[in-house]
Amino acid sequence: MNCLVLILVGIVGIIIGGYFGSKKKKCLIFGQSKKKRENKEKILNLMRNGRGQNAEPMPKITNNDVEKLCGVSHATAERYLDELEKNGKLTQHGKIGTNVFYTLQ
Repeated sequence: MNCLVLILVGIVGIIIGGYFGSKKKKCLIFGQSKKKRENKEKILNLMRNGRGQNAEPMPKITNNDVEKLCGVSHATAERYLDELEKNGKLTQHGKIGTNVFYTLQ
């Protein structure tokens, strides 16, 4: 009888742990995509409106600008810019290196 109770408690524990574990993972993934979307909007807003009141729009942006603006790594900034380019929001000028910059399309 004791053995049966332990088995049932173990099974229930596994089911509950699996449920809450998968729920946490979904929230984490959603949070990352939300942050990514917000960062890409920051990039476009900076280029369209500039910073602050009465600021001039930024005609071009570089990977370094995105790193500072969003507080992300070089690779992440590059990924954001590539995605915005693929979505038809930005145009890349230059191929590789420090001379690459992006403008609004």
